[in-house]
Amino acid sequence: MSELFTPYDLSGLALPNRLVMAPMTRSRAASGVPDDDTALYYQQRASAGLIISEGIPISREGVGFLFNPGLYTDEQQAAWSKVTAAVHEKGGRIFAQLWHVGRLSHASLQENNGAPVSAVPRRAENSSAYAWVEEGSPGQVPASEPRALTASEIKRVTADFVRAAQRAIAAGFDGVELHGANGYLFEQFINGELNTRQDMYGGSIQNRLRFLLETLDALAEEVGANRVGARLSPFGRLYDMRPYPDEAETWVTAASELDARRLAYVHLSDQLTIGAESMPDGFASRFCSAYKGTLIVAGGFDKTGADAALRKGGVDLVGFGRPFIANPDLVERLQNGWPLTEADRATFYGLHGSRGYTDYPRYAPDA
Repeated sequence: MSELFTPYDLSGLALPNRLVMAPMTRSRAASGVPDDDTALYYQQRASAGLIISEGIPISREGVGFLFNPGLYTDEQQAAWSKVTAAVHEKGGRIFAQLWHVGRLSHASLQENNGAPVSAVPRRAENSSAYAWVEEGSPGQVPASEPRALTASEIKRVTADFVRAAQRAIAAGFDGVELHGANGYLFEQFINGELNTRQDMYGGSIQNRLRFLLETLDALAEEVGANRVGARLSPFGRLYDMRPYPDEAETWVTAASELDARRLAYVHLSDQLTIGAESMPDGFASRFCSAYKGTLIVAGGFDKTGADAALRKGGVDLVGFGRPFIANPDLVERLQNGWPLTEADRATFYGLHGSRGYTDYPRYAPDA
């Protein structure tokens, strides 16, 4: 039997298989509040060992995509409680991915058309946000020039993450994942080429990791380390993330720091399948030597690749993203060798009603 379909104990949360539904932005919430289709979408995919939600902004400031459901108002919290109840009704488990995009935003998404925030006031070149092209017309627009967060504001952002985590647990999520990957806010601090700050949040590796680790510590203190995961994308190049001299050492140091915190898991995202560079040869083994806790890997896996990763060791769970869009019963299809449906890329994002969202059927072997 494939190890992919064997149970796993995730810090006390029993998973029936090792197949994780990876977080995917869908931009389907017209008012920024989850709706009945959101609940149905996640419920349809509840046979995954673990669902990690789409990135959920922790504040208005953290928004970088129109129609992305947040978790910073009472209305949003109440709506997410219906989503988690729908997943749990089918026996599923779901973590909320907590998200702040940092400089990958646009003034039209910010309160009073303000500037987005980042580690430093440098625009992400050749990068866009899904925002208002003009009033009433959504689309891709160049990311706005950001302003640098002050040290006191960084503490405030950490507090925003804690409040969102409180809301997530109150809404019935089984845990939370801090989104520290893909060129968003935390990586804007970690990246040594971008982060030229002269205070306690810039310069050395420890200083550049400080914001991430302080926030993880605050989340763990609030909801328990066993209910907190972290997503990272070492050597990521999305959204104008550039190489820097101590890059490998930065991520190995992060691995050691995360190991000491005994989190629920660390979730590594390899960007090779989305047009970026892969992690260098030998880096994965260095990371795993420093981090020995539960490890999720994601990045273009199929069943064969997932089985190979689990057999090799070091990897405990495997994330699948796009295959889940058109195959709500992906676990059953992979387990039985049933064919997979191709997703309609034109409906990946945006307000298309149920089309390309909740209208993909389960496989009918006798049809």
